[in-house]
Amino acid sequence: MSGLYGSRFLGAAAAACLMLAPAAHAADNKVGAGDEGGAGDGLDDITITAQKQPYRGDVPLQSMPQSLQVISSELLADIGATRLDTALDMAAGLARQNNFGGMWDSYAVRGFAGDENFPSGYLVNGFNASRGFGGPRDASNIDHIEILKGPNSALFGRGEPGGTVNVLTKKPQFDPQGSVTLTAGNYADRRVEADVTGPVADTLALRLNGAYEDGHSFRDTVRTSKYTLTPSAFLRLNDQMTLSYEMEAVHQEVPFDRGVVAVNGQLGTIPASRFLGEPGDGAMDIDGLSHQLQFEDNFARNWTLLVGLSYRETALKGYSSEAELTAARQKLYIDGQTLSRQRRYRDYETGDLVGRTELSGTFETGALTHHLLVGADWDRFSYDQVQRRFRPTLANPNGINIFNPVYGAQPAVGNFMDALEIDNSGGAYFQDQIDLTRHWKLRVGARYDDYTQDILNRLTGGRTTLSDTAASPQAGLVYEVDDSLSFYASYGRGFRPNTGTDAHGNGFKPEETESREVGAKLSTPDGKLSGTLALYSMTKSNIMTADPVNAGFSLAIGEAESKGVEVDVNGTLPGDLKLWFSYAYTDAEVTKDFLDPNFGLAIHKGDRLINIPKHSGSVLLTRDFSVGGGGVVTLGGGVNYVGSRLGETGTGFTLPGYTLTRLIAAYAPTANWKISGEINNLFDETYYPSSYSRLWVTPGTPRTYRVHASYRF
Repeated sequence: MSGLYGSRFLGAAAAACLMLAPAAHAADNKVGAGDEGGAGDGLDDITITAQKQPYRGDVPLQSMPQSLQVISSELLADIGATRLDTALDMAAGLARQNNFGGMWDSYAVRGFAGDENFPSGYLVNGFNASRGFGGPRDASNIDHIEILKGPNSALFGRGEPGGTVNVLTKKPQFDPQGSVTLTAGNYADRRVEADVTGPVADTLALRLNGAYEDGHSFRDTVRTSKYTLTPSAFLRLNDQMTLSYEMEAVHQEVPFDRGVVAVNGQLGTIPASRFLGEPGDGAMDIDGLSHQLQFEDNFARNWTLLVGLSYRETALKGYSSEAELTAARQKLYIDGQTLSRQRRYRDYETGDLVGRTELSGTFETGALTHHLLVGADWDRFSYDQVQRRFRPTLANPNGINIFNPVYGAQPAVGNFMDALEIDNSGGAYFQDQIDLTRHWKLRVGARYDDYTQDILNRLTGGRTTLSDTAASPQAGLVYEVDDSLSFYASYGRGFRPNTGTDAHGNGFKPEETESREVGAKLSTPDGKLSGTLALYSMTKSNIMTADPVNAGFSLAIGEAESKGVEVDVNGTLPGDLKLWFSYAYTDAEVTKDFLDPNFGLAIHKGDRLINIPKHSGSVLLTRDFSVGGGGVVTLGGGVNYVGSRLGETGTGFTLPGYTLTRLIAAYAPTANWKISGEINNLFDETYYPSSYSRLWVTPGTPRTYRVHASYRF
């Protein structure tokens, strides 16, 4: 653990433990719970706060003109999810993307991914929490996950049109409780997770959640370790005002791993376990520290003021050896066995400060009821990037034999990149959902954003400055037949800034998106089963491309579209059989000829977008059985399917489709004890979830098993 972040992590851990020590002994010091039932977290389903989620207002989910999918804590526990990417695999329409050598979470929603140089833009409690280098997100403090699909850029802004992933974390409780879970699995996988919460005063409750995990991997020589600590506090200032605080400290040690190669375009020539980096490079050190503070004032009937502040800093440091992608420097294309590799040293640090103020409430004008949401936010993001590298030649390839690797090459690295980027952005937004009649609801909204970027190249002394402004309108219409059935239609436009300058020193136009969606929401009269059907179409313009005239420069002229159908159903079937079903058909393709910005490869109209399957889906069935003495046995199984995908832009290289099967089982002899486990990839299928190039292909994990022992108190 690096000195600066390590000391902060240990200091935070000590402080949190001291703060929460009284909580476990405060059983007689209780305050009534809030208005909302929790989604479950391994503890009792009681929350102490009804603090509103930002960007949501008070519109019921059934009345929203968009698809919203919720991955509950129960589902997370059933599948044994310990990482965000595992949880998101359950949602069809989300496709894994290049994960930067295992350093972050990356996915596309409905065919469109974000900036490939950063993790995907998910939110945590409504705050942007993914930019930077905090590593793959742990699931230990996730209560549930909301996936808001469709045209919602009018609120969130600066995002992808496919949708937004919002992680909701576990909150403090005034009812003292706790849990400890021990996990063991193959590949020497070990994990311990603990969670304790309770009051320390009549108006103050605290929570401390954390996890430690380490283990080997199916990948040769690869071993990882991870610490996560998330203390939080909730304070009732009076009957109307509350204040919440949450901290997250993370340290991970993960070797940089670009995966396997496809020889002559063929996968499976080398085993999925073959590590083609350098064990001597060691692991990348990943550190993250974030703070979230939110104040809520219910100052009048049906009116709420939210004020939020978030600060997050991350750091990534270490060496890597990874395949050279430029064909003229790659010896593998000549002898079929020697992989030429770059060696890099990265030292990246980011800081992200976000402020937000939001007012929401309900009022009437004549026969119309308005659900109004008005807000503004501001974001300052800094990115300090230092990179040194050795770049191979055919004469000096820094090579490794892919069939008989001999490790040990560690050439010296020289200056390559030293830059500081500062991004400032501000936005104002409003949304009004109007109850026109008992059945008809109309949503109108808009957002205005102002964005500036300043990049200092410390190697050359050059400075690049650019700015953008954009307006993002949104509209939607809902027809509620009754409490069980509704239909909706929505439209929205959005943008995402492009960084850098063209050959003439001019900044690029931002990516612009346009989205349309129609759908239906249905639930059974008893509320036990619900589902959504959505049909959508999206276009994107000003995608970054290579400049065909000025080598080494780019143009923002690319265009693409995505259209598809999604079906989501979950709930309880007759016979107490619990169902999770999610299916997506995604047709995402280029709509204009251009050149790939990284390698200048020709991309033609009609080419598919990388890593996007046309068909994907997941299903999980579970059932609880009562056994003698009051115990409960849970049995279940499921399947995840991902169709074939383009594996490299500008070529015909394709990743094959795959089907993975899981089995789950659990036994709870009492309310306090539970033994559970799962087997993933039951039939040990060889598969490849994502790639960036035929030389950077991520192999899927073979059959694994895990066993968990949990105690609640």
